[in-house]
Amino acid sequence: MLTIRDLSFYFADRALYEEASLQIKPKEHIGFVGPNGAGKSTLLRLIVGEYIPDGGAIEKSNDCSIGFLNQDLLSYESEESILEVAMQAFERENAIQRKINQILKTIETDPSDSNLNKLAALQAEFETLGGYAIQSKAEAMLEGLGFKTADLNRQLKEFSGGWRMRVMLAKLLLQKPALLLLDEPTNHLDLPSIEWVESYLRSYEGAYLVVSHDRDFLNNVSDIIVEASGRQLHRYAGNYDFYIEEKELREEILQKSFENQQQKIRETERFIDRFRAKATKSKQVQSRVKALERMDKIQMDTVAPQAMNLRFKAGQPSGKIVLKVKDLYKSYGDLKIFEDAVLEIERGDKIALIGANGKGKSTLLRIIDGSEAHEGEREGGYNVRKTFFAQHQLEALDLTNDLIEELRTVGANKNETELRTLLGCFLFTGEDVEKKIKVLSGGEKSRVALAKTLLTESNFLLLDEPTNHLDIMSVDILIEALQAYEGSFVVVSHNRYFVSEVANKICWIEDGQIKSYPGTYKEFSLWMQDREAERKQQAQTVKNEKPKANNKKKISDNSQEFKKKQKELQQARRKVEQIEDEIQKLEAQIADTEKQLAKPEVIADLKKLEQTNQQYQKLKATLAQYTENWEVALEEHEALETSF
Repeated sequence: MLTIRDLSFYFADRALYEEASLQIKPKEHIGFVGPNGAGKSTLLRLIVGEYIPDGGAIEKSNDCSIGFLNQDLLSYESEESILEVAMQAFERENAIQRKINQILKTIETDPSDSNLNKLAALQAEFETLGGYAIQSKAEAMLEGLGFKTADLNRQLKEFSGGWRMRVMLAKLLLQKPALLLLDEPTNHLDLPSIEWVESYLRSYEGAYLVVSHDRDFLNNVSDIIVEASGRQLHRYAGNYDFYIEEKELREEILQKSFENQQQKIRETERFIDRFRAKATKSKQVQSRVKALERMDKIQMDTVAPQAMNLRFKAGQPSGKIVLKVKDLYKSYGDLKIFEDAVLEIERGDKIALIGANGKGKSTLLRIIDGSEAHEGEREGGYNVRKTFFAQHQLEALDLTNDLIEELRTVGANKNETELRTLLGCFLFTGEDVEKKIKVLSGGEKSRVALAKTLLTESNFLLLDEPTNHLDIMSVDILIEALQAYEGSFVVVSHNRYFVSEVANKICWIEDGQIKSYPGTYKEFSLWMQDREAERKQQAQTVKNEKPKANNKKKISDNSQEFKKKQKELQQARRKVEQIEDEIQKLEAQIADTEKQLAKPEVIADLKKLEQTNQQYQKLKATLAQYTENWEVALEEHEALETSF
């Protein structure tokens, strides 16, 4: 389907790829990994033609359509609704709809057989393509990615970059290209949406190449891992866990082969040097020289990938209680977030605040920080020194500062050597420290913000999505730093592996309350599964026991109460039956109207066609209302029936 052959690509004098090769076959689900700067996003842009290779070729079959999700789409704006933007995915269906609209206008003045036949053919093709279902498909996709039904008609430009990215992801998934290229698709998704995307991708019929720094996501969606390292592309047949094991084994074998080959080279070179001057050994010498020239030498990547050296200092310890919040109330208009909520954070608590977007996680972080207005009591503990790392702080960096100047805004007591040393821990070396903030990538800005957090030497950290823009190796280093951190923290993250490694307490928001579980994320997940299973079992038990309970509470047939309830039940039953009769009549009328719409004489008469279509739409709307009324009436009938 797509073949990368002997690819070479350079940025300035730095080689990202040298004679790298890869083949992507139909329906392959590939996770693409490698350290930041290895060229993952660059390869995706090479595939779609945004960049031109310096050597080699990228070839794709004629039937290989490509869809590309990249971080540039964060800035895309439109005055169209998000539903309209998502529906742009259906290019063919939309084109036919436009033609239908055009020909309907033409028929107003020229209702010829030719035009009527064109209209009928277009309508038939539109129906064959499933054109009448494209809106419902787009709605389901957007809602799966976390949008509320009420939001679907809001303009795209009203949403933040992260939510706009979800719309573009929805549009891309609706297009169903033969090859999906996804660059960090989970960066702006909450946990329920990540799980939904995982489920969707597992059943995706095409192929995809997905760049991600989320281990669990890669494990759940990949059956092949491709690693960019040493200017090459290395393929592993398995998910991320398999890749880690296989890579270690492969590197061990390669190292031994390299050492054996180097030993053989040294022995051969010693033989050549020893007997080069002896005429009797000239044949053997020449033979070994040629053998060395022909030898396919094993190349080892001698430049190890750079790693952050990250350690958070907590300074002086806080008191036993870090923060208390009680009687917390917070709402945005009619949307109630907290009501009489309580939270207590103790020294040593490493809390992960999880849940879907819109539940109030960021609001709670700001309340803990003291920067969000609220009702209720908030009491900070003794000797608490707090620092807030949030994604909006990346935007708050002074774009005109260089890195040293930016760090001085929080580390004025540090000299330049100390600041340069700290920046070196975050992979900024040499002339890098003189770069302006405005030229940094998202990942580099994130590292600067983390460096500023570290400088504060706080004993209480508030971290909002700290793993965004970090590669897997950097996430691992952040994990180690937080595991060793002696202070307390609250972290919001949708990276399940990260949360499972750093948190000793899980908090979430439910029914306006702050709930907590005293344990790791893995323990919490098992507990939630048991809790959900128990809820289902209790609901089933209640359902099964209802007849027995009803028999015990049965009212005497001769009592006034029984007669009253019996009358109410009969009335409720008649109401259900009456609505069902109306629904049957409406369905028959709709079927008859559909037949009318298909008749040539109706199609030929534009006025009659419009009237019939209006009648059809009115019947459909009435049916929808009756169906809703029937559901309500049926629930009322069932409630009365179970009360006997």
